[in-house]
Amino acid sequence: MINSAKNEAEPVKSQPQLRIYSRSEHNISRAQISENALKVLYKLQKEGFNAYLVGGCVRDLLLGREPKDFDVVTNADPEQIRKVFRNCRLIGRRFRLAHVHFGREVIEVATFRGAAEDQNDKQVLDKAGRLLRDNVYGTIEEDVWRRDFTVNALYYNIKDFSVVDYVSGMADHEAATLRLIGDPETRFREDPVRMLRAVRFAVKLGFRLHPDCEKSMHEVAELLSSIPSARLYDEALKLFLSGYALQTFEMLRHYGLFQVLFPATENCLSVEENGFPRLLLIKALGNSDSRIAEGKTVTAYFLWAAFLWEPVQMRAQEKIAKGMVEFMAYQDAANEVISLQVKSTALPRHITMAMREVWSLQPKFNARVGSKPSRLITHPRFRAGYDFLLLRAETGGADLEVAKWWGKYQEVSENEQRKMTQPPRKGPASKTGRKRNYRGKVKESVIEKGEL
Repeated sequence: MINSAKNEAEPVKSQPQLRIYSRSEHNISRAQISENALKVLYKLQKEGFNAYLVGGCVRDLLLGREPKDFDVVTNADPEQIRKVFRNCRLIGRRFRLAHVHFGREVIEVATFRGAAEDQNDKQVLDKAGRLLRDNVYGTIEEDVWRRDFTVNALYYNIKDFSVVDYVSGMADHEAATLRLIGDPETRFREDPVRMLRAVRFAVKLGFRLHPDCEKSMHEVAELLSSIPSARLYDEALKLFLSGYALQTFEMLRHYGLFQVLFPATENCLSVEENGFPRLLLIKALGNSDSRIAEGKTVTAYFLWAAFLWEPVQMRAQEKIAKGMVEFMAYQDAANEVISLQVKSTALPRHITMAMREVWSLQPKFNARVGSKPSRLITHPRFRAGYDFLLLRAETGGADLEVAKWWGKYQEVSENEQRKMTQPPRKGPASKTGRKRNYRGKVKESVIEKGEL
């Protein structure tokens, strides 16, 4: 094996430094690979094309993890791939890809990308250097330079079961270092989303970012704001719903990326760094990670409700102070905060509606007398709203006694629920010894008449 300590100090070369690791030098077995991925690899090979597994699946297999997806790369172009597989569909404009369908499993097949030095109609960059379209095809030696990180640029060759490494990816793998291929600033300018991917992979893999990568992220973080909000929403889902939300949050803030995704939230956190807002968000992210670790589901709308709660609350309190009714204040504040947030991450309508419901339930939990509790508990978002109330209570933003009351209310019988919601009894009525008739005249009591 390559000496990882020595390699870590060396920059990624400008020319491929090919190293082939034979089957005996790595731990990848065909038994770990999806049967459908193997079918695609062998079919392409049978048709006379070269075919490799590449990217995250190779990286995860080397780590002993089960890959989520298996991606294939080949020297066949998209049209040739479609002729080989009848169950194939071509997708994408920015990068032309082939999806080979096997029921619910989809094997993504890409053509080797070329190194095209000059722009043409197949490769388009904007003024900032961001890659808008790239359908330039090439060889494996060229393709490797189009990939982002060295540990994602390892190729598993189905012909002889070897791992092909052009960029010392195996050494970086051993050193647990996430390093960009090529000049970091240039690569980030090509696609600023690579900064988010760097954070996601570093946290997920437990790798550290290479110093050159870190330096560039600090310098060009603002480029992330040029990415369409719909794409940033998709990337944010990957960041926060993968089981490492709390670490990801801290790392994004460290590199100045969180403020691009959640500007209103960052403004609140910068004002009250050690106060309630941060505690609530940290608690929400920690709970999310725990649920994912336990195999439970986590909803995006609940997390986004936690991300944006403090901006909503601050705006609502300002409106209430000016005389607005509480319910209307929260409704208006939610509208304003969401309108701003969708400019950063384009939230789908069903997500924003669910968030509004969770927020609007919060003031209603204060009503614990009469028929209101029995109606509130039947609300479709009651459980999410109650969980959010608990979150607020645990971090000092709501009355803990109210949260405990609602916890008990859900567990007791209907008869007990009726008792819990009865208005408090007034003191015993004073006996005046007098009563009035229907005309308001005073009648003597039986005591005054001496009948007893």
